[in-house]
Amino acid sequence: MSKRPPQAPRGRGARSNPDNRYEALSRSAVDDGWGNLDAEPPPLATTLTVDASRSVISYNQSPDVGFDRSINPYRGCEHGCVYCFARPSHAWLGLSPGLDFESRLFYKPDAAELLRQELAAPKYRCAPIAVGINTDAYQPVERRLHITRAILEVLRECEHPLTIITKSWLVERDIDILAEMAGKGLVQVMVSVTTLRHELARTLEPRASAPRRRLEIIRHLSEAGIPVGVMVAPLIPVLTDAELETILADARLAGARSAGYVLLRLPHEVKDLFREWLTEHTPTQAEHVMARIRDSRGGKDYDAQFGERMRGTGIYADLIAQRFRLAYQRLGFEPAGPLETGRFRPPRLATDQLSLF
Repeated sequence: MSKRPPQAPRGRGARSNPDNRYEALSRSAVDDGWGNLDAEPPPLATTLTVDASRSVISYNQSPDVGFDRSINPYRGCEHGCVYCFARPSHAWLGLSPGLDFESRLFYKPDAAELLRQELAAPKYRCAPIAVGINTDAYQPVERRLHITRAILEVLRECEHPLTIITKSWLVERDIDILAEMAGKGLVQVMVSVTTLRHELARTLEPRASAPRRRLEIIRHLSEAGIPVGVMVAPLIPVLTDAELETILADARLAGARSAGYVLLRLPHEVKDLFREWLTEHTPTQAEHVMARIRDSRGGKDYDAQFGERMRGTGIYADLIAQRFRLAYQRLGFEPAGPLETGRFRPPRLATDQLSLF
């Protein structure tokens, strides 16, 4: 009997469901000679489980990100981007960073109420909250759960600044809230664009909005007066790096004011999941891709060092940085301005005590 991975379900990014790094035992699919691994598997259903977290704002001290607090309404992400740096976080839940990450989701139904309580705490000090950093706040399940919108309603009520990064058209649903907050200097949205090639995106990020649709998102937000930028992320050596200037130019034409990029990151289990994807979808380029990644990561698949993990090091990484800088200047991008924090008003909690005023 031979061991080999079974076929992956259609419409999913990961090709397998490896055990997480905390498990003492490992499993592997075995061909028993009856062709049990040859048949196409049935569609993989998405399941939802309540996340019983007692807080909703997460704080960080990372020196190379532009925020110190964030809100993630969901754990796991149905977009299924095979390269997602957040996949290893599913191992903390005893699940796989592979197919589990994109099909076994956790949601916070009381996120808005938890946020209200945290913002009302006497010791809370206002600073921009980044919404949807670990996983997309506008992934498909948000269409019916409306958790992200409820969070925005609380932030609007308190006039609390926020930033959003997404690759979903669903952010347009909340233009009414975002436009109102933009008029007060309270919001900045970044739209993530990995590639403009539809066929590549369909396997690389199977349930995210199509590439050209993301340019429309930028246009619609810009027309509504909402400060919007483009994040070329992740930039994948060999596969998408040639598109850098084109993505920036098209996004600028659509109305993006600011821009950034992140070089592909492959922490923990992500490197093996990405290798599986390369072997299946771009086998002739697989080794070239990984060689360029190692060139920019000190000879390794990934280097998590602060200050270098987002951009990489070495000749290849320096070349990408120079190309980005030149295109950024030529196209007239500008840094995103600071958001207004002085308007913040703590929310009033429902209590039996009467107000003095």
